[in-house]
Amino acid sequence: MKRLLALILALTVVAGPAFAVLPEEQLKDPVLEARARLLSKELRCVVCQNQTIDDSDAPLAADLRAILRERLTAGDTDEQAKAYLVQRYGDFVLLKPPINPATLFLWFGPALLLLGGAFGVWRYWRGRSVAPPAPLDPEEQARPKALLSETS
Repeated sequence: MKRLLALILALTVVAGPAFAVLPEEQLKDPVLEARARLLSKELRCVVCQNQTIDDSDAPLAADLRAILRERLTAGDTDEQAKAYLVQRYGDFVLLKPPINPATLFLWFGPALLLLGGAFGVWRYWRGRSVAPPAPLDPEEQARPKALLSETS
């Protein structure tokens, strides 16, 4: 078992992170390439959803990287290049979308769900701590005894 864990750990360390940006995608200008890499870490792969386009090897992420590099080489600023991609793919393409009516649930939904769950747990525990019922009066105690004596 220890050998298996050591093998898994060694393979994990050796494998390292995979970088999706291929050498042929990289720009010849190192300044533009650095800008493209920084921007691509702020943009989400709309296929993978939890990966940046810099890390994703999905074909759509490669297309997004190519579009981003085209915009930068055309002279767009960082904000203009991001705005172009947001215009085409929506706010979802941003890893940190802006707070607006369309993204309110995205930003505050997890907190609301957590609060709702905490409220449910509180209500459950509050309901369990109810005082024991009042004891039966003599008439109520006699009724089950009478029912049991009828069936015997």
